[in-house]
Amino acid sequence: MIGIDRDLEGDAREALREHLLRAARTGRQRHAPFRTLRGMQPLLADRDVVRFPVEVVFDDGPLHEGEFAWADLVGDVPGAGFRLAIHPFFEGHGSALPLLIAYHIPSINYGPIVSSDDAEAFGAELLGLEVEAYYDRLCSLTDAIPR
Repeated sequence: MIGIDRDLEGDAREALREHLLRAARTGRQRHAPFRTLRGMQPLLADRDVVRFPVEVVFDDGPLHEGEFAWADLVGDVPGAGFRLAIHPFFEGHGSALPLLIAYHIPSINYGPIVSSDDAEAFGAELLGLEVEAYYDRLCSLTDAIPR
């Protein structure tokens, strides 16, 4: 029985990953290139890619040390939307914003079941990068935040 549960969990994770990658490909095909926050707005409004409304703000209040962004529910249910708080350091760094926003779309769509690996895979696919290159760019951006 335990083996079956592990198999089901693995199958579910694989199905989620494939679904996320399909959504990322759809988003890239419909809305790329992503160069600025303004360029991300049509993607954020596409309910085939981003299931719930997202407001992007520059606010480090909800962020923990070392975080570049955090998505919070606006109301009591996901349908009310999310507020994606991005560290104010990135305001005016237009080309960095698509990388930062893309990372949080999977958790906005599916909540805590999404892993960091899922978020990196989604962001890389959406932006047409290799996962390692996307991860390296995120790390460089995070390291640039003044402490």
